Amino acid sequence: MAGPLGQSKGAGTSGRHVLALEREAVAIVDRLPELLMEADRIASTVAHGIHGRRRAGPGETFWQFRTYQPGEGAQLVDWRRSASSDHLYVREREWEAAHTLYLWPNLSRSMQFKSHLGHVSKADRALVLMLGATELLVRGGERVAFLGLTQPTASRRASQKVAEAMAMNGASVMTASEPPATRLTRFSTVVLFSDFLDPIENIRATIDRLGAAGANGHLVQILDPAEETLAYAGRTEFLSPDGSERWIADRAESLRERYQARLLAHRAAIQEIAHRLGWSFLIHHTDRPASEPLLSLLMRLQGQTGGYLWMGSSADRAETGA
Repeated sequence: MAGPLGQSKGAGTSGRHVLALEREAVAIVDRLPELLMEADRIASTVAHGIHGRRRAGPGETFWQFRTYQPGEGAQLVDWRRSASSDHLYVREREWEAAHTLYLWPNLSRSMQFKSHLGHVSKADRALVLMLGATELLVRGGERVAFLGLTQPTASRRASQKVAEAMAMNGASVMTASEPPATRLTRFSTVVLFSDFLDPIENIRATIDRLGAAGANGHLVQILDPAEETLAYAGRTEFLSPDGSERWIADRAESLRERYQARLLAHRAAIQEIAHRLGWSFLIHHTDRPASEPLLSLLMRLQGQTGGYLWMGSSADRAETGA
């Protein structure tokens, strides 16, 4: 299993390692159709509880007629519509100011982990969340891109385009444990889906680099429940993500308290980095439904994308952290 033990997850240079990366990339591509269907299902479930971001404002697209309010200028009146009624009506246009969001899922070897407690691997969950968020955001009129892979688009086929781009780019894109250095548009938002178990220095450098570009950000930490609790007992063998290192604990349960303290310290350091830049930090475990972090993420994006409103009860909002 992977853990925040300060070990780097950098790739080796041997031919065997390269072939292994290619096999892993191919395996991810083979699962894309299934993951796309899962993402669409989850997006549809979450969408039932959300009002879109449509509202009146500057733009060219007609939205709706509303009744004229006393004190408004006469030039706002739509006289053709008003002529057929006893009331005056104003033609409202839809507010058009699409926000650009760059999404990136960590699909490295560390993310392939799945224990007896998790429902899916961390990589599969990161992909489903990224594709589901893409689907929901373009439905809301936003422009979305896979960081370092695709250009921002508001197309309703955005998630399919991302999957096609992934299928064509292979291991070079899908096996890195850190997002690529790429140019971002001003005032954009970055959303990273990862286990964030790299050394804290690497994480700090990545987040600071993205923050220096002027981007807002949201971090979604995806962990297997066994990684959260070290749910092992007795003689246990631990392997590094690439399988090149192994360590055997005679009594794994005796490590639990120290392990959890180190994990919490690692997480607190990430939260401090995020807080310093005004970014949010969300934790998700793979034994929980994917709809939960997706809904919470959209609520946290409200400040940048403006207008998403969860229609559940106050208890629902408290549970999801909205």
